[in-house]
Amino acid sequence: MSDVASVLVVVALGVLGLSLLLVLVRFVRGPSALDRLVALDAVVAVIMCGLMAQVALTRDSAIVPTIVAVSLVGFLGSSTVARFVGRRNEGRTARQTPTGSGGGDES
Repeated sequence: MSDVASVLVVVALGVLGLSLLLVLVRFVRGPSALDRLVALDAVVAVIMCGLMAQVALTRDSAIVPTIVAVSLVGFLGSSTVARFVGRRNEGRTARQTPTGSGGGDES
């Protein structure tokens, strides 16, 4: 790898580190569970990008299966939490709806 490409990869890793720090702040300060879920997805994406930059820097393809595993775990975790939050919100909506209102189609 040329010197310019190595410098660019190192700069990219620095930017990824900064973005990881900002996303972790959003994760800690997020007012809702969905904000934290989005922040967690962003953490997984930044980790994957960092691993890909490491592959580009070292030209070692042994890390690629790890990237695939991290992406699968991130997807499964996100979909599980989204399903949980969706079910929780459905239960909350059902409790708030007064009985007999039907919700719309009353022809």
